[in-house]
Amino acid sequence: MSVLDDLRVDPAPPEPSGSKSARSTTLSSHHRVATLEDRRAVGRMSRNDKQTIAGAMASAVFITLLLFGRLTPLSGAVGFVLIAFALFIVIYAIMISLTDDRPAVIDRVMSSFMTAAATVAIAALAWVVFATIWKGRAALTNLNLYTQDMSKAGPLQPLSEGGILHAAAGSLIIIAISLMLTVPLGIACAVFLNETHSALAGLVRTVVTAMTALPSIIAGLFIFATWILVLGWPRSGLAASIAVSLMMLPIIIRSADVVLRLVPGNLREASAALGAPQWRTVWFVVLPTARSGLSTAVILGVARGVGETAPVLLTSGISQNLNLNPTRGAMMSLPLATYDFVRSPMPTQVARGFATAAVLMVLVLILFAIARFFGGRPAGRLSKGQARRAENRSERDLERIEAAIAQRSADTLGDQPGLSLTMETFG
Repeated sequence: MSVLDDLRVDPAPPEPSGSKSARSTTLSSHHRVATLEDRRAVGRMSRNDKQTIAGAMASAVFITLLLFGRLTPLSGAVGFVLIAFALFIVIYAIMISLTDDRPAVIDRVMSSFMTAAATVAIAALAWVVFATIWKGRAALTNLNLYTQDMSKAGPLQPLSEGGILHAAAGSLIIIAISLMLTVPLGIACAVFLNETHSALAGLVRTVVTAMTALPSIIAGLFIFATWILVLGWPRSGLAASIAVSLMMLPIIIRSADVVLRLVPGNLREASAALGAPQWRTVWFVVLPTARSGLSTAVILGVARGVGETAPVLLTSGISQNLNLNPTRGAMMSLPLATYDFVRSPMPTQVARGFATAAVLMVLVLILFAIARFFGGRPAGRLSKGQARRAENRSERDLERIEAAIAQRSADTLGDQPGLSLTMETFG
């Protein structure tokens, strides 16, 4: 049966004489059944889809085993996985084409590629985290790792002596100072790029985009040459913070610029229509609307700055003592401590290095959680404390409005004695 036969219009029954009703047309029952059968669920796999995937995977694995074991001299785990995946894609596409059309085949094949890419990325991340924790497990179980520095422990000392307190404190101080420098400057620059029509906006955006690829060693050398050699300031945690800020600033500006572009323009227009100046529109409308995205921009900047080693090495130096003064003396950081530990040939120092890397990952996770807690809430969704304060302000506003209405009514009645007497008579 051809497609034209499927679309054939069934003749309607003869109309009685004198009837004014229009003649109705209906599709054939075969076409209606075919239309219902062509529907497929989106977003979830049916039993047939699962069986097709399982069959394609089994066929790919068995064919690869034949190629690697009997038919060809191929060997190696990586090659086995790659060839098995390629065979799976081919077999899966052929099996899908037997029952579905070409768009469905393309959709399933691309979904397989995306799933495989996500699996590889998650597996690589899990492997890095697991390998770091596993290699540093001997040092992570010692409490002194978190409560002592390395001032009284050498490379030959056991893991029960010495720790990374100086490096953890140094990283927190350096990142805190860098955030105080970069967050206001970065958000202000992003607002300048979006809310003004200056001729410099294009030049600034180009420079910021170029600085995102700036090597960290260049930032460290620049601060070392200007801050230490030219100005004569000593090596310190403050110099390291400025160098790290140079790495964080373009990331924050670029991310915040993209986020502020996503704020709907009708919000700005509504604020301007109410008579608000531009600075009030930016402060009370644009920034609160983009708060979640701005917190993500700050997170990306912290992720770039907290793992920098070269700028801290050039501008602060290596120290084994705890130093809480960012303006004087060398200040250690967790990435620099990791580098210093793992380059040692001693197994205890290598274990300390991997333990330091594990602590750095946990520290970054905590900073991300704090940033998401304070800035990740969408616009308009208030916390319990914010909702309580807003309710209290609303109650005070209502009381003030009611008092103003009562006062105005009293003034109106006072100006009209007859009306006041009538109101008092009738209560």
